Amino acid sequence: MNIDFSSVRQLIGAAEAENTAISAIVLRQSALDMGADEGAVLARMSHSLGVMKASVQEGLTPGLLSASGLTGDQASVLRQYVGSGKSLSGKLLGEALYASMAVMSSNACMGRIVAAPTAGSSGVIPGCFLAVAADRGMSDDVLVRGLLHAAGIGMVIAKNATIAGAVGGCQAECGSAAAMTASAIVEMMGGTPGMCGHAAAHALKSLMGLVCDPVAGLVEEPCVTRNAAASSIAIISADMALAGITSIIPIDEVIAAMYEVGQALPEALRETALGGIAATPTARRIENALFGGSV
Repeated sequence: MNIDFSSVRQLIGAAEAENTAISAIVLRQSALDMGADEGAVLARMSHSLGVMKASVQEGLTPGLLSASGLTGDQASVLRQYVGSGKSLSGKLLGEALYASMAVMSSNACMGRIVAAPTAGSSGVIPGCFLAVAADRGMSDDVLVRGLLHAAGIGMVIAKNATIAGAVGGCQAECGSAAAMTASAIVEMMGGTPGMCGHAAAHALKSLMGLVCDPVAGLVEEPCVTRNAAASSIAIISADMALAGITSIIPIDEVIAAMYEVGQALPEALRETALGGIAATPTARRIENALFGGSV
């Protein structure tokens, strides 16, 4: 069966028909599309996982500071807090939060990251995957399969809607990342393909309408902490799906709705730094200090 990533329903149906996982369907189709064997595809995904791990470590460096000064060692500070045992979020979620922020901090400091699906949402998948893997003793092989699964969901979103903040707002970036992550985690935890679709729907619905409003046009504020928030939604959405809670609205309809909402957003709320948080007095003072011009 040839998969053209026209819908998540197609991925779920193929996995159910073959009694296999969505990641297996994505792996086979990716190998066909790339004209490579499955081992080569797995190797490329393994390399991406290595980059993700390195970006987390770089972003956790104490004293880290971006050129703009907007992004520092927030991830390191949060890691210390989580390690103190005082975190309301608990260990697993706390680790996902600081790891996701670490990747975004690394990005802001010109480090190497994996755009998953974009640079502005690059912290969600690694933050959640590494935290869940550490908590449940998952191997890198499981994480690589998870990346394939997430990629399949991302390809459907990109084909039927958008993953670009300039087109659909941050819902298209962090929202898509959360949906991809939640769906993949369900598979990693042994959930069914149908549960994966519900998890993706829960996550994307929860971030519907999220605007893209970077201060001074930089992918730092509120992007760093927004990745952490999206990570929490991804994990919560996976848990709800694994518990058997279904989404009344199918994921493919949610994706279509997200695109419609994105098209309805005014230009000021689609990565132009003309509205939202970027238009606040403090943000304008920051922009003026960094780049000059009127406030």
